[in-house]
Amino acid sequence: MKRYYDLWLARIRNLLKAAQGRPVALAMLFGLSLVNLSSEWPGDIARPAFVPALDEALPDSFKTARQLLFDQYQRRFPRIPAAQPVTIVEIDDETLATVGQWPWPRNRLASLIDAIAALKPLAIGLDIYMPEPDQTSPDKVAGNLPKTAAALAAGLRALPSHEAILARSLRAAPTILGAAALDHPTFAASTDLRSAPILVHGADPLGRVQRFDYVLASLPELQAAAHGQAMLSVALEQGVVRHIPLIMGLGEKLVPSLPMEMLRLATGSSAIDVYADTSGVQAVGVADVQVPTQPGGDIWLHFASIRSTLNRYVSARDVLQGTVDPERFRNKLVLVGLTGTGVTDMRTTALGELVPGIEIQAQVIETIVEGRFLRRPAWLKWAESAFIMAFGLLIIWYAPRTQSRFAVFIRTVPKGSAILGVLLHLLNLLCCFFIFIRFGLLVDAASIFIILSAVVGCFFAPALLHVGERTGAETPPATGREGDSGHTGKAPGA
Repeated sequence: MKRYYDLWLARIRNLLKAAQGRPVALAMLFGLSLVNLSSEWPGDIARPAFVPALDEALPDSFKTARQLLFDQYQRRFPRIPAAQPVTIVEIDDETLATVGQWPWPRNRLASLIDAIAALKPLAIGLDIYMPEPDQTSPDKVAGNLPKTAAALAAGLRALPSHEAILARSLRAAPTILGAAALDHPTFAASTDLRSAPILVHGADPLGRVQRFDYVLASLPELQAAAHGQAMLSVALEQGVVRHIPLIMGLGEKLVPSLPMEMLRLATGSSAIDVYADTSGVQAVGVADVQVPTQPGGDIWLHFASIRSTLNRYVSARDVLQGTVDPERFRNKLVLVGLTGTGVTDMRTTALGELVPGIEIQAQVIETIVEGRFLRRPAWLKWAESAFIMAFGLLIIWYAPRTQSRFAVFIRTVPKGSAILGVLLHLLNLLCCFFIFIRFGLLVDAASIFIILSAVVGCFFAPALLHVGERTGAETPPATGREGDSGHTGKAPGA
């Protein structure tokens, strides 16, 4: 067995030594660069047929490292809110203890909307969907009464339904209803949503955006009364929210996200604009605001810590009791959502914080209003690949030169290569972090580090194998006799 091991070790060493290691280093450089591109193929050119197969064979080869690095960018430099355009009315534990358990009767929700509308907000977005009739509505209660209570039943049926009461409130206020995107049918799911028109400028982006076949939306009566409908979907990657879609596909139509629909209603616009080309969506806009996006119509969200945004929360109990400051609502975008224990939808952000889903919607609006976007455009991916190839080829050409200053330095200072490598990679990380802070660009320092380290390793591998072989050869064989050192009179290794 040892002979076969030594044979394969010799073959590997000879392969790495061939032409001073340059062929293996070139193969490593081109191979890893291709794998890196396949894990995040730029949208400005068509994907070759082998790219999906390669990405499937090597899942998350570079993606996980890239995501963790971008998370660290944000954790070291989270966004500090400069404005507070959003107020969140939270149906929290205090509200549930005072008003009653969730779900509420629709007339009680109507009272909350009326109370918010009286404070003159620009728009009210409900992170709530109501696909089924309210079973506490008078007509539903009447249907459950015995025949002996016919008079009582008739009196109840004469009262307006809770849906009718809520519809009046939705119609009277600048309200938007949320809806949940689904990939599969359910009992109350539908295939369409009453939404504001989306005007596409350029190529049709439907094939590039995140698409769904079904939606869990509110009752048609409520949809008709509200001034807008929006999708509440977020993109999860390994359980973490990093991307937020601004537009999505529902069947064969484009539908807006809640933040974009809130801005449309607040600005009095009749439609949302989408700018796209053959590579995908370039921007999503409303009125005079344009948001640069990824080709899929989504954005990388620069998160603020939940600790810096807690002052945007107002308990629904205080709103119903009329004890809130009206200035916290006047000309603001108001989001209504659940934060009570057991009823809220909690999400993990890139900062590692667990926050209510409504907080993520608020941060998207805040980011758009402030105009502080994170971007990873297609040209940046090509620039990274060009840098990796150029620097990698420079290493392959220069490193094996035995008379170069680098080679002399390595022979003079044996640990110099390690020190130099650490300094170069630290410089790479600091430069990428500076670009993130200064320009909001997400540069993939992780892929640069991995690929260039592998290229450099091709030149050090033969030396390491040779050291390992010499160490094994110099180990004295055991003789089985006590006191016998195995000395034969020859020099070690002879």
